[in-house]
Amino acid sequence: MSAPFPKFASNDGVIEAAAAALGDVLLSAVESVGEIRLDVKREGVVDALRILRDQLAYQQLMEIAGVDYPERPERFEVVYCLLSLTKNHRLRVHVSTDETKPVPSVTALWPVAGWLEREVYDMYGVLFEGNPDLRRILTDYGFEGHPQRKDFPLTGFVELRYSEEEKRVVYEPVKLAQDFRNFDFMSPWEGAEYILPGDEKAKVPEAPGAPTPLKADEVKK
Repeated sequence: MSAPFPKFASNDGVIEAAAAALGDVLLSAVESVGEIRLDVKREGVVDALRILRDQLAYQQLMEIAGVDYPERPERFEVVYCLLSLTKNHRLRVHVSTDETKPVPSVTALWPVAGWLEREVYDMYGVLFEGNPDLRRILTDYGFEGHPQRKDFPLTGFVELRYSEEEKRVVYEPVKLAQDFRNFDFMSPWEGAEYILPGDEKAKVPEAPGAPTPLKADEVKK
C-alpha cells in the first residue's frame, strides 16, 4: 500500500523563490535529475544559507561535501545539503574555491558544521575562515596530503605496520614490491598450468596413499 503523501515535495517554484530571496548572491540555479542546485558567491555563502534557513525554511544542514575538479582554476566545490522539514524538500548549495581562498564558515548558523568543515578540510585541503577548530578529523596524526584530491596517489605516501623489534606502530614510505600483477583468473580448484618459481622442488615421487584428484578436464564424461 502506497503512502498518501509524496516522498518529497515538488520542485515547482523553488528556483523562483530562491532567486527572489537571494538576489545578487545567486550565480545560477538549475534543476537536474529531480534536484535543485544553487551556485552562490563564495563571500556570500553565509548570508545565502541564512536566508534559506530563516526565510525559505530549510532548517537543517544535513551534510557538507567536497568535489575536486583539477582542470578548473577554482578546482574545489563545497556542497551544502539542506533539508526543509516543514516543506519535505531538499536542495544543494554549491560554492567554488581553490587551495588558498578560504570559504566563510557557517558554524554560526549550524554548530554541527564545525565537524563537517573539518572533514572537507581533511580530505581536500579546503580552508574555512572562522572555524574555531579547523584541524584534521579523519586521517591519522602527522598525515601528509589530502586523500580525496584527484592527484593524490591511491597507494598514499606512507604505510604503517606493527614492528616487533620496536614494539610499536611505525610509519614507512610506501614500498611496492611489484609494480603490477598478472592475473589468469583461473579456477583455484583446477590449478594453474604454468610452474611458479620454487614449484619444481615439489616434484617428488608421490607417497603411497590417496591418489591426486583429477582436474576438471581430465574427468571422463
